[in-house]
Amino acid sequence: MASIPSLLTAAAVRERANRLLELGVAGKLDHFAIDLDRLPAVADFVIDTARESYPDLDIPFHSRWRHFEAGRIDRFGGLIDAAGITDPIRFGRTAYDLAIVSVLLDAGAGPDWRYHEAATGETFSRSEGLGVASFAMFASGLFSQDPADPLRADAAALAVLDAADLAEGFQVTAENPMVGLDGRARLLNALGRVVADRPDLFGTGEARPGGLFDAVLATADADGRVSAPRILELVLEAFGPIWPGRLLRDGVALGDTFEHRKLVTDDATAGLMPFHKLSQWLTYSLIEPLIWTGVEVIDLDGLTGLPEYRNGGLFLDLGVLVPKDAAAVKRRWKAGDEFIVEWRALTVALLDRTAQLIRDKLGLDADSLPLAKVLEGGTWSAGRRIAREKRADGGPPLIIESDGTVF
Repeated sequence: MASIPSLLTAAAVRERANRLLELGVAGKLDHFAIDLDRLPAVADFVIDTARESYPDLDIPFHSRWRHFEAGRIDRFGGLIDAAGITDPIRFGRTAYDLAIVSVLLDAGAGPDWRYHEAATGETFSRSEGLGVASFAMFASGLFSQDPADPLRADAAALAVLDAADLAEGFQVTAENPMVGLDGRARLLNALGRVVADRPDLFGTGEARPGGLFDAVLATADADGRVSAPRILELVLEAFGPIWPGRLLRDGVALGDTFEHRKLVTDDATAGLMPFHKLSQWLTYSLIEPLIWTGVEVIDLDGLTGLPEYRNGGLFLDLGVLVPKDAAAVKRRWKAGDEFIVEWRALTVALLDRTAQLIRDKLGLDADSLPLAKVLEGGTWSAGRRIAREKRADGGPPLIIESDGTVF
């Protein structure tokens, strides 16, 4: 029998997503019909998209670091060089401070928001804009209460940030609106409180998100290797309490977990579908700093694909997923609505199948083309591409209310 804590794993996300996919293929879901015959065309579309950006298929991982490199600029490398940071532990903590705060600010900004980077004269939107803007806030010292050490985030500074601070950093005005701004501020406030309350995970000398770098290193096996799913479990343990208004079962904060009545079990986990999208996105983003400091990270494909609107939109726009109610695309949905839960779960399972199809077509294996590269190359980029082809604003195929913590 499964226990509530077992839902705080990537394995639970994958197992339950595949269970819903099996029901969907059998025609037993209420909200979506599934046409697996269209999946090879999706794989071809993704391959074509990947070759446009990476002709030799030398694809980097899907992570927040790609957005910091928007416009092909190595912003973080330049920042580290200018600060003279050479110690690997200090480097890792700095990288984790930046990645953790930035990912928690990463939920969709809405179609109308833009960020102008004064240093380059470039204007960015959506994920790239959020990445560049949050990087600039980090570099300015906004997340540090120590003027002598601005390149950090600390519990004290995070706990008192307000929406006005973020609005200034994100250049939000009436003419440049951002959805979910208050939610983002509350999330960082909660992060500050959690970091202060868990010195075992975030450090006893200085309470900062980057202290998690040391905690991750402590999980290494006898050969010095760190497991990607174990990083996720640490992330979920560390940050589970910060998510607002989510399910709490048996005293366990379940974060990005929602209800779906078709997930029938005979234990306490009945009806629960975990996703942990932002937590997995964060985990992907915490892997590269480890690699950069010489740590081997194993079991990358133990993580799952990310159930967000680019990946999910790919399967909707290319006809793999078809809403049973044609009017569903015109409705406004919330993250907890079963229609959205079903869509996200099917997206996770279909990403695994798509990744394997892509490997088969290219003659590659999971070691040479892990899911982290398939997402980047990849399904996320292909989802953005098809959205632009189908809709003038390039937005998702569904209308979703965002509180700044899921989408």
